[in-house]
Amino acid sequence: MLDAAMLVVTGASGVGKTTAVRRLEARRRPGTNCFYFDDIGVPTDEMMQREFGSGEAWQADATRRWIARLAKETAAGSVSVLDGQTRPSFLRTALAEVQPIALRIVLMECSSEARNARLRARGDAELVAARMEPWSAYLRGQADALGLSVIDTTALTVEATADALEAEIEALRAAPERATLHPGG
Repeated sequence: MLDAAMLVVTGASGVGKTTAVRRLEARRRPGTNCFYFDDIGVPTDEMMQREFGSGEAWQADATRRWIARLAKETAAGSVSVLDGQTRPSFLRTALAEVQPIALRIVLMECSSEARNARLRARGDAELVAARMEPWSAYLRGQADALGLSVIDTTALTVEATADALEAEIEALRAAPERATLHPGG
């Protein structure tokens, strides 16, 4: 039987993470629970700077809190899916601080044109700023360096993207030993 496991879906804003995870959640898969990183609340840039020293430090702290929570709340035989725009390296570091648990990280990405159109369509045109492109490239670099799965949503429907996430869950269930158990694992 699969011990408790986590699937973290990361990527830049506008790639379709939340939409796909919500669609997956609506399917009500037994033993699959979905969580959303931003549900803890995302402070303003000024608050992140004042309270944590930087947005990066806030993200690292929030990632540690999420991983600790899910490590406690994820029952044996189940998979917690976390939709979160966070660095894979932060996830792996946070994992070292909790009981051993199988972790699979998936990067979702899409073309710049598709991402920008999605951001504008949802009323987040300010996120189309020049910093989103380097962030997306950074996440892709981490995914490549760590050998993570990548789902390109540029031409996928929401259903097809949710299907791809289900396939990632099945891969985790089928071979939990191939998931990360500790940094470098």
